[in-house]
Amino acid sequence: MKTILAKLLSKFISKQEQAWITNAVEEQEKLLLNLVNTAKNTKFGKDHNFETINSHQDYTKAVSIQDYEDLKPYIDQVREGNKDILWPKTPKYFAKTSGTTSGAKYIPISKDSLPYHIKAARNALLRYIMNSNNADFVNGKMIFLQGSPVLEEENGIKMGRLSGIVAHYVPSYLQKNRMPSWETNSIPQWEEKVDAIVEETMTENLTLISGIPPWILMYFEKLQERTGKKIGEIFPNLQLIVTGGVNYEPYREKMNQYLGKKVDVIQTYPASEGFIAYQDQLGKEDLLLLLNHGIFYEFVPVEEFGKPDAKRLSIGEVELDTNYAVILTTNAGLWSYSIGDTVKFTSLDPYRIVVTGRIKHYTSAFGEHVIAQEVENALKNTLEKYKATVSEFHIAPQVNPVSGLPYHEWFIEFKEEPEDLERFKNELDQQVQNQNPYYFDLIDGKVLRPLEISFIQDNGFNLYMKSQGKLGGQFKLPRLANDRNIADGLQPYIK
Repeated sequence: MKTILAKLLSKFISKQEQAWITNAVEEQEKLLLNLVNTAKNTKFGKDHNFETINSHQDYTKAVSIQDYEDLKPYIDQVREGNKDILWPKTPKYFAKTSGTTSGAKYIPISKDSLPYHIKAARNALLRYIMNSNNADFVNGKMIFLQGSPVLEEENGIKMGRLSGIVAHYVPSYLQKNRMPSWETNSIPQWEEKVDAIVEETMTENLTLISGIPPWILMYFEKLQERTGKKIGEIFPNLQLIVTGGVNYEPYREKMNQYLGKKVDVIQTYPASEGFIAYQDQLGKEDLLLLLNHGIFYEFVPVEEFGKPDAKRLSIGEVELDTNYAVILTTNAGLWSYSIGDTVKFTSLDPYRIVVTGRIKHYTSAFGEHVIAQEVENALKNTLEKYKATVSEFHIAPQVNPVSGLPYHEWFIEFKEEPEDLERFKNELDQQVQNQNPYYFDLIDGKVLRPLEISFIQDNGFNLYMKSQGKLGGQFKLPRLANDRNIADGLQPYIK
């Protein structure tokens, strides 16, 4: 019965979705004016003369592109319990995410925006059912690897990780199929939590698993250690993996090795700021941009981002194969907010995207969002304690080590090496933990092991840049990467 109902619902929702897909430009234009009109009496609306805005052009003149630091004074007022600051009344939740210059960020989720997070996740599954004509997985167990649903509260507003918040909203018709148990899901220590999930689930009829790739891999690794079997043998009816949060591609090979059989994968693009896109075609990696889900989008060509006169394009003005910074205006009270991601359009009918990277270089293969300022501060503090001189460095994630847990690999060219390399390395790792609480969580939860240092020969970075045709003052080596392209290029220059 569940299978039949799921197939019928998938057809109904697909037809419903087609209405906005066909009229995406008009939907976005109406949405912007609706958002502005709804918030015109908030403090932000009054400060930015929302009552005078009648078009996207008016809006760009009234509201500049914002980052978290720009909105922080308003968010701080909301956290103090004040109403009608960014959006009418107060948010239902704050999603806590990794910060840049100010520690953790608090991203508002309103009663208006929350349903779209749930709806988009549901529709991603229904679109898969529609495309594959397969709904058998709804009859088996579904594992959601997510943050703890135990939430903090501040001045009447609950807060926690986004995945922990949405755990409260799993539809009732899936509750009997959902795993792990609420008690296990609430375990704060990640390694202990995964062990408990293994014990709870290893004999179940698992048909779907959802989570970010490194979490899924850690779960699979522990299952295989416990049973000595491939995941496909443990769960012969596993049909679907739903993933998001970080790029899936670096994990694909290792995932397939664990599975030992073909399993369909749906990639999604959820963010605390809103659910942005999901994969709507089987076998294709681009994602359908959700243009009627409470988010008005602007796109800034990457080469113009940060300039006072940068173009801010609405959806009807974008072009294929151009790298754009993504700017969001949402029904939770984020106004022309830069989320830091960059995308390219692969299709304009419907609008589909691929995520191409970040405006600023970072390392976040495991969801930690370690940024340049944090690693530079960590290195500075370490050098103050252990005398050494660093000429250049680069950091890349090692997702698939030959053995042991993944880690951050630091490629460092020392002009003067520290006397005690082991202490230097340990201190450096501790300093990064001090700078970034999510990196600390991953180390403490044994999702990652402490960083490793690869020593680059004298002048090695210059030799690498020369090999790339990028030696010169106008070219700068990125300090951080979210892949191993530069790391692989540095291999000939390791001592």
